[in-house]
Parts: sequence; structure tokens; C-alpha cells
Amino acid sequence: MSIFRFPPMVWIGIGILIVSLGIRQSFGIFMLPISDHFDSGREFFSFAIALQNLLFGVFQPMVGMAADRFGAKRIVIMGAIAYATGLYITSIATSAAVVYVSLGALVGLGLSATSYVIILGVVAKVVPAQHAAKAFGLTTAAGSFGMFAMIPGAQALLSEFGWQGAMQVFAMLCTVMVAFACFIKSSSSNSDASGVQSPSSVSLKQALQEAFRHKGYWLIHLGFFVCGFHVMFIATHLPSYLADKELPASSAALALAYVGIFNIFGSYFWGMMADRFNKRHVMFVLYLLRAAIIAGFVTLPITQYSAAIFGGAIGFVWLGTVPLTSGLVRQIFGAQYLSTLYGLVFFTHQVGSFLGAWAGGLIYDYYGSYQPIWWSTVALALIAAVVHLPINDKPLARLAIAS
Repeated sequence: MSIFRFPPMVWIGIGILIVSLGIRQSFGIFMLPISDHFDSGREFFSFAIALQNLLFGVFQPMVGMAADRFGAKRIVIMGAIAYATGLYITSIATSAAVVYVSLGALVGLGLSATSYVIILGVVAKVVPAQHAAKAFGLTTAAGSFGMFAMIPGAQALLSEFGWQGAMQVFAMLCTVMVAFACFIKSSSSNSDASGVQSPSSVSLKQALQEAFRHKGYWLIHLGFFVCGFHVMFIATHLPSYLADKELPASSAALALAYVGIFNIFGSYFWGMMADRFNKRHVMFVLYLLRAAIIAGFVTLPITQYSAAIFGGAIGFVWLGTVPLTSGLVRQIFGAQYLSTLYGLVFFTHQVGSFLGAWAGGLIYDYYGSYQPIWWSTVALALIAAVVHLPINDKPLARLAIAS
């Protein structure tokens, strides 16, 4: 299936993700100005972002269940409102405690309702199973385009209006997600896009029991934990790491922009590979590449050129895990409860994000260096590569019978 023949719902989801994830991925360049404003160390902002990611994950299973039951439209609209409110309150905050509630809790809730889990749940119900990973890859790439588009804009807003003004502009931009969400149509049928009828006797509770008894489901959790650790450590701390190396702020903005633009191609590429080859083997290769890229970056001299090359290289493997992971969950457990089951996996991803963002600042403040945490990410990548190999990726018996 050509990408141009995907249903309109896929493109609506793409529009929502561009805004939601584009704003989220720009938060790293706010670390230094916000930390300076509150006269605090980097751990303050690191913990706020870590809390945001943790709550993003905590809210995700509940939001996923609500979307499976009540439809994605209401969830996305409420999430966009929470997102905008959190950004605006952050811009007028006068104490660190307020930032923890606004940028941490409210934005975390907003992200959980406007990002991959909800949107991929919508996509899974309108795209045939054999093309699901490709559609997931295209949808994931949308978030990367948002990163590419938002980060240079955020840098310009910081220079022109300060960090408060930039946050307020982002809050207004959240209304775009509300507009897109109005066009989402929730399917009331139990069948997925492949025409397979999900047995009506299978309740949400039974689907959860099936997943919890499946060894591969927990290995998927472990792999996605590592992904979360990687992406939020890099997104949050790369600008500060490059500043410590006496590179200009524009180098960090350019490197993160390259992460975004190369992930556009990478996410779609890994989605196509997942449709063509065994997803477990593709995931193994992806994590090996991550380990090699990170190890090369921290070993070689840090310059503006090496930072840009790292941005492009890590961007190519940045969120390729999303179509692979969500594709594995859909392949094994079906589309009916994808938002719930993938939401639980995404919670584990966000636990990794919490630790990646927070530990980066904590270790830096303790050692005065990011080197220990960089090498930890290499070791974790190697572990994640190996744990995907023993996963039993065959569809559950009831789905095979239904097919």
C-alpha cells in the first residue's frame, strides 16, 4: 500500500503528533535559561522533565483504556487543553514547585493524551495488518518532523522573546491539536482493518491477563525502557553537554534538528523493514547501531561537525523503535486493545525516560561530567539488542483461529 493511499485518519494523527512531540522535544534548550532564572542547578530542570516523563507514562495506561472505551477524540481534546495550560502556567511561574506541577504534571498528562499510544491506536484500526508497521513508521516520522520544525523556531523565540514568551507561543499552538482532533472518528466495531473480527467474549481484563502471561510482552517492556532512557537523556542533556565543550548554542539546536530530520527517514525506514523482515531481528540491528553511534560520539573529539554528524546518525535510529515495538504488540495481541497494551509498554518507556533525564543531571552535579552516563547508555543498548531475540512473536491462538 502506497503512503498516499492511507486513510485520512492517518494524516489527522500525523498533524497532532507534529505539534505535540515537536514541542516536547524542544524542552532541552530551555534547561539553561530556566535554571538560571530560578538560580538553581541543572538537577532542578532535569527533575521537572523527568517528572513530566514519568507522569506521561503513569497516565498512559489509563488514557489508553479511556480511548479504547470512549474514543480518541475526547481524549486528545482534553489532553491538548491540559498541555496548553501546563505550558502557560510554566511561563508565569514564580517558584520551582509550580514548575513541577505545570511542566511536570500537566504537560505530562497532555502528552499522554496527544502522542503515540493514542494516535497509533487510531491508526491500527484503519490500516490493514500487513501494512501496520509501515503506517506506524510514517506516523512516528511525523513526530520527528515536528522536532525538526520546532527546535529552530524555539531557539528563535528564546532569542527574541525569552523563555516565558516561547512557552506562551507553544501554549497557543496547542489549539491546532484541538482542531485536528475534531475530525477523529472513533470506530465502534470490534473488527480491525484487516477484517479480522476480535472475539466479543474477550474483555479488557482477559486481554491484560493474556499479555501478562506472555514472556515476550515483558521483554518488549525491557527493550522500550532502554529506548526511553536513551532519548530523554540525549534530548535533555545534549545541549548542556555541548555547551560544556564550549560549542555555541546553535550547535546544540542544529544537532537536535538533525535528530529530528533524520528520524523522519529513519522511522519510516525501520517501519518498512518491520513489514519486510522479522521485527525482532530488525530491533536487534537497530540497538547495535545505537551502541556504536553513541560510543563513537563520546570517544572522538567533540566539534560542531561531530555534533551534527551524531545528531543525524542517532536521529536515524531515534524512534525507529516505536513502529517496531507497537508493531510487535499488534502482531502478537491484535488491534482491539492496542492503546491499552501499548500504553502499558509505553509506561515502562517513560520510567526509562524519567531515569535518563534525572540521572543525567544528578550524575553531572555529582561528578562534574557526563561521561559515566554516556557509557551507561552504550551498555544498555547492547542489553536491549539481545533481549529481543528470544521473544515469541507469533499471534495468540485466538487471533490465529479468527484469521
